[in-house]
Amino acid sequence: MRWFNTAVIVALAAAMLIFALQNLQSVTVAFLGFRISAPLAILSIIIYLLGMATGGSAWALIRWAWEGSRRTPSNT
Repeated sequence: MRWFNTAVIVALAAAMLIFALQNLQSVTVAFLGFRISAPLAILSIIIYLLGMATGGSAWALIRWAWEGSRRTPSNT
């Protein structure tokens, strides 16, 4: 299973790299009054990394809550 997970990660990273290299034109992104102009490749990599960070944090929070709900009370 570890090899499968590694293969999926490598395939997704390769697809992201190919996308980034094929989209080097500059774009402007606006959010809540903030504007940033940068190459699409850089913005997509930043968004990808933010997604990894928030997804990992959300998964850790869900796992923590699940494990906490399965514990038995210690005052028996």
